[in-house]
This record gives sequence, structure tokens and C-alpha cells, in this order.
Amino acid sequence: MKRTPCLLISALLLAMAVLAAGCGEKKDTIAAGEKRKMSLLLDYFPNADHAGIYAAQAGGHFKDAGLEVAIRQPTDPAAPIKQVVAGRVDLAVSYEPEVLRARDKGLKVVAVAALVREPLTSIVSLPGAGIRSPKDLAGKTVGTAGIDYQSAYLRTILQDAGVDPGQVKERNVGFNLTPALLTGKVDAVLGAFWNYEGTELRQKGRNPRIIRVNDAGVPTYDELVLVANEDALERDGDKIRAFVGALARGTKELKADPDKGIQGLLEANRDLDPRLQREVVRVTLPLFLPEKGKPFGYQDPREWQEFTRWARQNEIVRELPDASGAFTNDFLPGSGL
Repeated sequence: MKRTPCLLISALLLAMAVLAAGCGEKKDTIAAGEKRKMSLLLDYFPNADHAGIYAAQAGGHFKDAGLEVAIRQPTDPAAPIKQVVAGRVDLAVSYEPEVLRARDKGLKVVAVAALVREPLTSIVSLPGAGIRSPKDLAGKTVGTAGIDYQSAYLRTILQDAGVDPGQVKERNVGFNLTPALLTGKVDAVLGAFWNYEGTELRQKGRNPRIIRVNDAGVPTYDELVLVANEDALERDGDKIRAFVGALARGTKELKADPDKGIQGLLEANRDLDPRLQREVVRVTLPLFLPEKGKPFGYQDPREWQEFTRWARQNEIVRELPDASGAFTNDFLPGSGL
């Protein structure tokens, strides 16, 4: 069957679709007929922190960018970076401290975009513990997941508040942070996310008290980042850039209509509580989006350097001199390669 002139024009326009997705971005184009496979490994089970990813998938934005994206769940929290290093996945969701620690060990991983551009990690307690500020942690037991940089966060917070660390007991409760808090095993937990566990506790009527780590002396950092293998950047740079551009468009749609935007997430994980996910997305949206005048996924070089200095001072990293090479903004929409 012959194509009409209108159909030909429409096809041409689609082939030159604009990949701009936010303030500070130039316009990019994609070629018609491209179909490139790409794999993404999450840091955890699908949840509201990944809402932009699933909005982009459900909205067809990866497909429009010529990508066939497979989204996978990790077998354990340490898996994402390991899988990127091994070349088994193209991208992974991880955390800025984990990227620095991997680089310190000589692993060639690079953060290519920020997914959540501020810390979510917090100290969470219930009213009965009487913890309104870091000073109130004196004489208390704080549960952590046993991660070294969480212990360093706690030390920094206590020192900044003028509290002797010896007056505070740290207890490793693994990833059972909320259960440990609710059962009274600890007075507070450090490692819970203010947007997720904090929201869940509020919806259950527990009135949590929350102290965000970056409000209590810990340098700010990107909580969630997209990580790639350094050796693959030159080879797959256009694919990574197309992915981030599609993610930007999905996140923009999520902002415009959160209820519709989370449908892809809810379909991906039917165990999720829709009410909780909607509220978590609502309170987290400002951190999914870039600051005014910056492209989607922008990582602040000054903040990366300051956090790396803190990591060195606290011996989270020992060999890494600075943040150079640990992150790049070269693959953001419109930024060029």
C-alpha cells in the first residue's frame, strides 16, 4: 500500500524527534529505525524511587529513543556495581558513596546521571524516644544497616552536635531498620529514607521524627545515580545519552500527572501499596528534577569533591585523591559527547 504524503511527513518528523527534556538542555535528534538493546539493573525492588524509570518505559520514551530496555532487579544490594564492572548490564542504579568506594578499589565505574540529587538517608525515630535534634541522641541506641559510611555519618552528626560518640550505642540491625524501630530494639535508625520509610510511618500514624543527614553535618551528595562501566562510555555513549534523555521525558510526564505516571511502576511490582507510592513520588519529585538552568541528571562537581573529601577524612576511601573520574555530566541530554 502506498504511503500518503501526510504519512511520509509524519514519519520524517518522528525520525527527527526532539530529545529535549528540561531547562538548560539543547535539542538532540535520533535516527529512524534504530533499535538498540539496553539493560538496567536496579538497586532494590521496584519502588517509588524508580518511578521516573517506569514512567519512561510505560510511556514509550525508551522505545522512541530507539532503545529496547530490560529493567532487572538485583539479587543483593552489592550486585549492581559488580554487574556493571563485569559488563553484564549497561547501566545500574547505585549510590554516590558506593561509586566512590568502588573507584577507590580500582573498579572502572562512573556515575553518568543523578536520579535523586540530594540525600534521602536520615535518622528516624518515634516520639517516645524524645529525639528532636542530634543532641538528643546522647544515651540512645541507633540502629544502622552495618554499612561503614552510615557509621561515619553518625560520627559526623554527633561531632557536629557536640555529642560524645561514646555516649551513643550503634547497633547493626541489617536492613530491618523499620522493624527494629517499631519493636523498640533501637531508639532511632540511621539509614532509613525520609521519603519512603518516613512516609510509610506517617501513613501508619506513627508520627516519625526525621533528621536528614545533610541537615546535620554530612556533606550533601546524590542519593541515587546511574552507573556505567568506564570502558563502555566511548562505545555506548550515544546509547547512554539516549537513555537519560528518555528518562528525562518520562520524569517530566510523571511530574505532570503523578497518578498516571506511576501506573508502569505499579504494574511492574504488584506488591506495592499504591497510596504509599503516590505519596512518596509526590514528596520526592523535586529531587528527581534538576535545579533550574541545569540539564536533567546534572551532578554538581563541587558537591562531589566536598563529599569525596569527607569520605577520605572518614576513611571510607583511602586511595582516591578526589572525585575526578568518578562522575561525568557528558552524557546528559543536550550536553554533547
